[in-house]
Amino acid sequence: MILAAGRGERMRPLTDHTPKALLTAGGKRLIGYHIENLARAGIHEIIINHAHLGEQVEQALGDGDSYGVQIFYSPEREQVLETGGGIFNALPLLGVAPFIVVNADVWTDYPFTQLPINPEGLAHLVLVANPSHHPHGDFALRSGHVLSEDNEKLTFSGIGVYRPELFAACKPGKFPLAPLLRAAMETRQVTGEHYQGAWFDIGTPERLQQLDELLARY
Repeated sequence: MILAAGRGERMRPLTDHTPKALLTAGGKRLIGYHIENLARAGIHEIIINHAHLGEQVEQALGDGDSYGVQIFYSPEREQVLETGGGIFNALPLLGVAPFIVVNADVWTDYPFTQLPINPEGLAHLVLVANPSHHPHGDFALRSGHVLSEDNEKLTFSGIGVYRPELFAACKPGKFPLAPLLRAAMETRQVTGEHYQGAWFDIGTPERLQQLDELLARY
């Protein structure tokens, strides 16, 4: 699943008329990099949620045939459901097996083949070094398990594998993902890894421009 329902307030005015996932860097749509990387990893069924200007996402990507994948959509028409609510809303499409989720507004060369198909617990998170705009991080990593509190934290990359059971007690509506993960961390049900390759959080026009200039050199 690719999360593409965010309004992109910090990206305005770029997102006033274009969904954040369809913004370009290196001559390619941000979401296109994820679709291509997932396809290379042998993942050919992709769910994309959308809200703000969501019809543009469907028009641009269609059924995924041009990428060699099948794309299904999980629209959030009445309200944006946040990360947790958005994933929960898409569970009927995601099925009963563990599934990958990636934020549309990050760029990375992370190899999705590295993710565990069958995580040990309820979730597996990819963590990265803290960027300058998020110096305090999100979670800690100790002996392969992710902890909610520790002295040295890393940043959650927006890439994870989740079991549907993580959402067993949830109800339809708007809710964040982090509290579910923190609760699972208390019982050592979240594993993780520290990825040290390329990763960019594209949250502002300035960071999008920096990524565009970087990709132009390749």
